[in-house]
Amino acid sequence: MNRIDLTPLYRSSVGYDRFGSLLDAAFQTEKTSAGYPPYNIEVVEENTYAITIAVAGFIESELDIQVEHGVLSIRGKKEDSESREYLHQGIATRSFERKFNLADHIEVTDAKLQDGLLSVSLIKEVPEAMKPKSIAINGSNARVISHDAKKAA
Repeated sequence: MNRIDLTPLYRSSVGYDRFGSLLDAAFQTEKTSAGYPPYNIEVVEENTYAITIAVAGFIESELDIQVEHGVLSIRGKKEDSESREYLHQGIATRSFERKFNLADHIEVTDAKLQDGLLSVSLIKEVPEAMKPKSIAINGSNARVISHDAKKAA
């Protein structure tokens, strides 16, 4: 396996030490993933995203969506109680699991199943305390000028 040298990133960044293992996991997932079911990741608007997965033949009760430790997992478990004889079966209805690593402050807001497509809505909500702010340098009388207050002035 080819490894990416992230040394230049580490020289000018703090807190990205987990980034290397995240990249390695992404490359491993890409190798082991069979491409089923197909999916899209879409930027709907600024800070709003959607993941759409083709789940033809699945009903709501056969799908499970969970978020744990920054990982969105979507599972489909098909209960095929009918025994059918196919001349050709091109519509795959086998069980699956897709995982998506979510960046900090990305929250799942909604999920809808319509016309064989499962759409999961996500939004990035950065807490006020994490937004950029300017720090005035005034010796012992240092005060914080919030980013929004600076725009209003």
